[in-house]
Amino acid sequence: MIVELARGLWTTLRALIFEKKVTVQYPEEKKPVKQRFRGRHYLDRYENGLEKCIGCSLCAAACPSDAIFVESAENTDEARYSPGERYASTYEINMLRCIYCGFCEDACPTEAIKMGDNYELSFTDRRQAIYTKEMLLVPVPPGGKPTPQVTPPGVYTRSVPEMKDPVD
Repeated sequence: MIVELARGLWTTLRALIFEKKVTVQYPEEKKPVKQRFRGRHYLDRYENGLEKCIGCSLCAAACPSDAIFVESAENTDEARYSPGERYASTYEINMLRCIYCGFCEDACPTEAIKMGDNYELSFTDRRQAIYTKEMLLVPVPPGGKPTPQVTPPGVYTRSVPEMKDPVD
């Protein structure tokens, strides 16, 4: 019994004295995440500032936990949000329901919804856990214009861009 106790204490002492520390000072230092990490969602934009989301609701249909709600509206040339006929007028993700499976990202035909590397999600109220479209949209890229945009008639005839082979 004494031998086992000494062996256990020696293991603890060896770890304290000789092994490299792995503690990270969290708020100041952040460990980098892996390339395929699935964190907080965001809605992407095109370079010209138009939203990639066309309001098709395929992400909501693919979501196994029913965490996504999408409501679409019609685009006009006077108020254009996306290149297609429709855009997502309401886009909400309930982060308390989300299981971070990535099915929404896979189902999106325009690659609008993406899962980023932000893992710092905390809520003090259940209403804060519902991320709205305004919270999910990335800022307008440099050289782009904010939505809604006024466009000449007949400029946007495709809602889904030419698809490329996936790059990993």
